[in-house]
Amino acid sequence: MIQADHLTKYYGHQAAIQNLSFHVARGEILGLLGPNGAGKTTTMRILTAYMPPSEGTALVNGFDVFHDSLEVRRRIGYLPESAPLYPDMTVSDYLNYVATLRKVNHRPKQVCETLEKVDLGAQRNLLIGKLSKGMRQRLGIAQAIVHDPEVLILDEPTIGLDPRQIMAVRKLIRDLGGKHTVILSTHLLSEVEQICSRVLIINKGQIVAEDTPANLILHLEGGERVRLKTLAAPADAVNTLRSLPEVSQVCQIDADTFELECSLGLDCRLAVAQLVVERGWGLLELRTVSISLEDVFLELTADQQVRQ
Repeated sequence: MIQADHLTKYYGHQAAIQNLSFHVARGEILGLLGPNGAGKTTTMRILTAYMPPSEGTALVNGFDVFHDSLEVRRRIGYLPESAPLYPDMTVSDYLNYVATLRKVNHRPKQVCETLEKVDLGAQRNLLIGKLSKGMRQRLGIAQAIVHDPEVLILDEPTIGLDPRQIMAVRKLIRDLGGKHTVILSTHLLSEVEQICSRVLIINKGQIVAEDTPANLILHLEGGERVRLKTLAAPADAVNTLRSLPEVSQVCQIDADTFELECSLGLDCRLAVAQLVVERGWGLLELRTVSISLEDVFLELTADQQVRQ
């Protein structure tokens, strides 16, 4: 559905993105994840034919974003970070206006169905300026889908919303996946985990990781991690724990608390428990620790030099 090869964009001598290559399958929800300034918005603007790349190519359903930009725009629905709304228009008039620009067939029916899809049917006669932030964001999504596009590109769709509004918009995006191919830009890790089937992590204009959220976590996880809390650990506890063949790494959290990484393929809990009991340290807690997508993100974007 979407194929990007070696996308590069320069602003003057500064590269916003460099050699981005990725694909998005039909019906997939892909998350573009990265810190502010990583190149997410630049990538989306290229894919929507808003601006051309300096180098590389991007195809949407076989159409080139530079040479076939009109065909690409017909197939894409785009929600920029600030939704293009007119506060003095009513909800239905605005969406009808967008549908007219998009040359939508059976316009009244399509507008009505789209408003119901985004749960704005009851607000159809309200002025946009009177809508809440969450409702305006849903209307922004409505203008992106009113022409029933094959691809949806959403830039920070939940930014500035309260928790209840975020939940409503996320559910709407999940419902749109499958029928539409969705690219979602965000710097919110919870958003990716709850919505996206695959994630592309961008840092300093380059791709540093690409996989499902679960696989990224598994890849970074390596061996199993264990949290140990004792009553009174000796000063050489770290070296003693490291001496166990089942333990590959030990991090001391405080005087009596440790985080251990088990050797790959091994469960170190039994050996650790036996050692603590035999040495009389006083075993208070021993449990596995789950790694999160946040850990993956921080690991991949912490260094100044981008990992290849």
